[in-house]
Amino acid sequence: MDKIPVLVVCGPTASGKTGLGVKLALRFGGEVVSADSMQVYRRLDIGTAKPTPEERQGVVHHMIDVAEPTESYSVARYCAEATEVIRDIAARGRLPVIVGGTGLYIDHLLANTDFSAPGEDAELRERLFSEAEEKGNEFVHDKLKALDPDAAEKIHPNNLKRVIRAIELVSQSGESRSTLNEKSRRPSPYKALRLAIEHDREELYRRIDARVDIMIEQGLVDEVRRELLPIKDKAPTAAQAIGYKEIIDFFDGRYVMEEAVAAVKQNSRRYAKRQLTWLRRNTEINWLTPTFAEAKAIEITQKFLTGGSL
Repeated sequence: MDKIPVLVVCGPTASGKTGLGVKLALRFGGEVVSADSMQVYRRLDIGTAKPTPEERQGVVHHMIDVAEPTESYSVARYCAEATEVIRDIAARGRLPVIVGGTGLYIDHLLANTDFSAPGEDAELRERLFSEAEEKGNEFVHDKLKALDPDAAEKIHPNNLKRVIRAIELVSQSGESRSTLNEKSRRPSPYKALRLAIEHDREELYRRIDARVDIMIEQGLVDEVRRELLPIKDKAPTAAQAIGYKEIIDFFDGRYVMEEAVAAVKQNSRRYAKRQLTWLRRNTEINWLTPTFAEAKAIEITQKFLTGGSL
């Protein structure tokens, strides 16, 4: 069976992914498949930087507004839903253009990861969380080290959720996380071209700060007041997202507005740095200079779709 060609426009926040993805979709008869872990939530538009109707330029966008803010949305659910969307786009002779900065979603989607791993053990999880609270994260991390040294080396002791999940997996399956990961790998149904715009650090941070200012002007504070404040305890993922958490803290009296905005900018810059660290590990990404990004992306995509060498 021939692999489905997909175009991937990735990169850190505020790097220009949305605009480039739309231009490429228009040029090559594509439809956008969002790969953003926050744009899945309905009515959270400004803080998630969802593309407006004007920015979409008539291009169909998928995987946006597919969940309520109170829902728990996972990478497994994303991959299952996005896979069906991509199949449908390709079946209609269109080009799937995956656009987003959630590297975890993109990597697992393209790798065709099998998520049928052991489920949660509520009793074990509760006990481990209690032990961490009473004896510290290192105590629980040492348990993982005894069960699965390889996983323990890769997971920081303070990333308690991942530490506990790794213990859960080995306890239920009797196999290490790396063994389970190996078993979860299946042939990918995709032939992917990955593109990203590379700004120098100062310029990227300037773009991030400017975008936060625009979000405030567009009504981010009112969006938080209207959509998240009434349900913040029932929407832990959305309420903890950058841009929302800081404004909620303002309403809760932890910040004055100027401090909240400064915190959104700082946390967004830190997030962009983490995104870049994730992306740099992938040697398949074609990095584009901002000045010639569109022209170069069109050139590379044309070669990719016609089977020429990049």
